[in-house]
Amino acid sequence: MGVGSAMPFRKAFILDLDQAEYEPCLALQRELQDLRIEDRIQDTLIFVEHPSTLTIGKSGGREHILVSPEWLQQHEFKIYEVERGGDVTYHGPGQLVGYPILDLNAYGRDVHRLVANLEEVLLRTLAAFGIVAQRREGYPGVWVGKRKIASLGLGVKSWVSSHGFALNVNTDLQQFQTITPCGLMGVRMTSMAEILGHSLAMAEVKEKIAEEICSLFRWEIARVTENVKQRTREHVPSAPCFDDQRPRWLSVPMPAAGSLEKMMAVLSHGSLHTVCEGAQCPNAGECFGSGTATFMILGDQCTRRCRFCAVDKGTPSLPEIGEAAALARTVQELGLKHVVVTSVTRDDLLDGGAQQFVRVVAAVRQRCLGTTIELLIPDFQGADQALNLVVAARPEVLGHNVETVPRLYTRVRYGADYERSLRLLGRVKEMEPTLITKSGLMVGLGEEPEEVLTVMDDLRQAGCDYLTVGQYLQPTEAHLPIESYISPAQFAWYREQALAKGFARAECGPLVRSSYHASV
Repeated sequence: MGVGSAMPFRKAFILDLDQAEYEPCLALQRELQDLRIEDRIQDTLIFVEHPSTLTIGKSGGREHILVSPEWLQQHEFKIYEVERGGDVTYHGPGQLVGYPILDLNAYGRDVHRLVANLEEVLLRTLAAFGIVAQRREGYPGVWVGKRKIASLGLGVKSWVSSHGFALNVNTDLQQFQTITPCGLMGVRMTSMAEILGHSLAMAEVKEKIAEEICSLFRWEIARVTENVKQRTREHVPSAPCFDDQRPRWLSVPMPAAGSLEKMMAVLSHGSLHTVCEGAQCPNAGECFGSGTATFMILGDQCTRRCRFCAVDKGTPSLPEIGEAAALARTVQELGLKHVVVTSVTRDDLLDGGAQQFVRVVAAVRQRCLGTTIELLIPDFQGADQALNLVVAARPEVLGHNVETVPRLYTRVRYGADYERSLRLLGRVKEMEPTLITKSGLMVGLGEEPEEVLTVMDDLRQAGCDYLTVGQYLQPTEAHLPIESYISPAQFAWYREQALAKGFARAECGPLVRSSYHASV
C-alpha cells in the first residue's frame, strides 16, 4: 500500500455511529462494501462501540468460547460467525471498533500491508497518549509487552475490505475471560485505561485515530453524502448527526481571562473594526490574547456577497477621515511591531478605498517608528491607478487573496475574477519588484489537491512570495457548506509543495488565516 509523498490525497468518509448493536452494523458494512466495489462511494471508516458481543472469524471455532450458551444468554451476549480472518474476539462497551471499507485497488492490492498500516495507526495513537506499544511477529494486532491491547481481523471481497480493528480503551477486561482471545492460549488482554490508571474520553481517541489514518492513508474527510447518510440511518437509526462531526484539530484554546475584554476596550475606544470579529476568525482569542489584531478599515459593510465570508453585506458609509489617525494611535498603544490592515471591498468608491490605505500607512509610519506594515487589499476592480497609490505607499508586505481555485469562483466569490487577482499580484511586482507579495486560499470547499497545486504555480508565475492555506469554516447556515476537512498531514504536504515551488514562506494549517502569525 503506497503511502509515500507521491500518492495523491483522496476524499474519504468517517461515520461515527457512537453505540450500536453489532448486527445492523454488520449489515451496513456489507452494503457499503458493495457500494465501494461499484465505486459509488468513497473509502469509509466506521467508528462504533458495541454491546457485549462475541464474533468468530473464519479460522475460529466455538471451542474457544469458555462459557455455556446459557451463561451467554443470561448475560445478553450475542454470537456471530463472520467472514473476517482470525479466531474469536470480544466486543463491548468501552472498546473502540473501527471498520475500514477500503478499495485496495488504490493501495496496491496488498492485504498484509493494509494490516501493517492499521497497526501503525494504532501504534501512533497509543504513543500520543503515552503508551509504548509493539507488533508481535506472526500475531496481527497491537501489544503492550505481553498483553494485547488491540485486535485486527479483516474481510476482503473484490479487493474491498471490511471488518477491522478493536482497541481496548475503557473496556471491562473481565469480559475476555469468556473466551480464549484470538484463539491464543494464555494471552492476557489490557486496555488504555488499565495502563494509564484512568478512563479516557472516547472522542479524543477517535479523533487521534482519524488524524493518524488521514496521515498514513492520505485522506481528507469529505462531507458525508445524502446517499450514505440515508443507508446508515436505515441500519442504525440512532446514528449521530454527521454534519456536527468537526475534527478536534480545529479546536482552539481559550484565551487568558480578561484578554479579550481588554483588547475590545482598546478597539472600541478608537471606534475601530477588526477582521478577527467581522470574519469570525477562529484565532481571534489567541491573537487578542497576545495583543495583536488585523485591523479592518473602510467600515464593516462589504459591497460584495461572497458566500464564504461572514463580514456583513450592505450599503457602507463614507470613509471616516479620522480612521487612519485612530488606528495609528491604537497600534502605538498596543506596542505592535507588525500591523496588518485589510478592508471590506468598496466597489462604491472611485478608488476602491486605495487612498484610505495610503492614509493609514502614513499615519502608522509617523507615529510608530520601526513598526512594519502589511496590507491585505481588495482587487480594486482591476484599476491600475488605485493599485499604484497603494504600491507607492511602500508597505513591507502587500497581500491579495485568490481565496479558492478557479473552478469554484462563480460559486464562492461573487463579483471576483481569478485572472484579475493574478494580474493584480503580477502588476505589483512590475511596479515595485522588491515589494513582498502575499496571497492566500481556503481549502475544504470541494477543490481537488491538484487544483491547489495549479493555483500555487499561477501565484509563483505572478511573482507571489508568501502563501497561506487554511481550512474553510462555515460561518452560518446561510453560507457555503464545508465539503471536506483537510488533515494536518495534508496541510504539511501543501506547505512542502509550496516551498518546493519557490515560495519564500508558506503558512499552511487548519487554523491558518491570511494574517495568522504574520509577524513571526
